Amino acid sequence: MACVIESDGKDEWIDFEPKESLRTREEICDMLQEAGIVGLGGAAFPTHVKLSPPPTQKIDLLVLNGAECEPYLTADYRLMLEKPLAVLKGAKLFARALSVSRGFIAIEDNKPDALACMEKVADRDPIFKIRSLPTRYPQGGEKQLIQELTGREVPSGGLPMNVGVVVQNVGTAFAAFEAGHLGKPLVERVLTVTGEGVTRPANLMVRLGTSLEMLLKACGMKPSPKRKVILGGPMMGIAQMDLQVPVTKGTSGVLVLSEEALPSTDQMPCIRCGRCVRACPMGLLPCELGDLCRSGLYEEADRYGLRDCIECGCCAYICPAKLPLVQFIRQGKVDLREHTKKKEVA
Repeated sequence: MACVIESDGKDEWIDFEPKESLRTREEICDMLQEAGIVGLGGAAFPTHVKLSPPPTQKIDLLVLNGAECEPYLTADYRLMLEKPLAVLKGAKLFARALSVSRGFIAIEDNKPDALACMEKVADRDPIFKIRSLPTRYPQGGEKQLIQELTGREVPSGGLPMNVGVVVQNVGTAFAAFEAGHLGKPLVERVLTVTGEGVTRPANLMVRLGTSLEMLLKACGMKPSPKRKVILGGPMMGIAQMDLQVPVTKGTSGVLVLSEEALPSTDQMPCIRCGRCVRACPMGLLPCELGDLCRSGLYEEADRYGLRDCIECGCCAYICPAKLPLVQFIRQGKVDLREHTKKKEVA
């Protein structure tokens, strides 16, 4: 769903006013809210809310997430290569808002040049230290990242702030830099256009509202009657039915898979092999959750940790029966929310 804004075709910009004198949490959060800054890792959660934990929650660590573990996507990687100082300055705005004196910039070790760029600008920084992490999916998830960096485990149903940590994406830090130091609101973002279905894969700065059709034409989408266009990566992305869908703040990438690259969808019965259980980073029982959600038993699925699922796609990827377990679980969450609302109204 989207609204259409008719352009005058002039492409005129206002004069931005830098806001570098921001000092207090309230000033920084007001600026971020006015600029429309949200988490650019995919969740699009309002950044000013994330930087305003309750007084009872003491935050002692800020983590800048540069892991970008989803296959194909390299937008954050390019940002760290080309705008490392801007990313660091945006992160320092977050640190000032949270009043923290310690922070990590976490980058996986398959990005050595990005590690080198960030280490160069963060050298001798009093707050931020660069941490190289082993390349492992889904390490970009907040809970997995916190556990890897600190050993702290976010409780079931909890948030990172419950263990004294706030996690922000490097793309969000860059947007915060532009908002604070340049006065520019969030009207465009870096995203990856890639896959076997395009001839010119690239990382592009794209204005919000740009249609997928326009984007894919610019990157040379191959003519094919059978292909899949996905918003996001292959593990957590959502397949699209219409190329008029616009780029939003949460669009980290557009992936075009050709027919040859598409996995088989021939489903077979689950034999309880346990592969999905071993693969689940949250320690859940995906096969059991999938069965319960598919049967409409979402309340019982909730007792098995339905809401703890991060929808990383590991279970569906590893399943030899080709069961779309993530789709079952995702729909189960929707059904559970609707059922809970009805109960509250009653």
